[in-house]
Amino acid sequence: MNAFTGQTFQVHQLISIKQVVEYTGLSRSTVYDIMNEKSPYYDSTFPKKIKMTQNRICWSALEINQWIESKMAER
Repeated sequence: MNAFTGQTFQVHQLISIKQVVEYTGLSRSTVYDIMNEKSPYYDSTFPKKIKMTQNRICWSALEINQWIESKMAER
């Protein structure tokens, strides 16, 4: 079951890599491949990470949702 079922994201809600993985259904390594410009899986439309601290990164929940919606619109 998807952990995000029934949840509404707030405009500035930030989510962790674990939540990105749960929400997109992609593996952690695939998310990092999508972000890597040298990877064959690179997707320039994928939301950019936000560096919160030296050891902590996150993503905008709204941007992740918009990215998913854009992928759905492409089909």
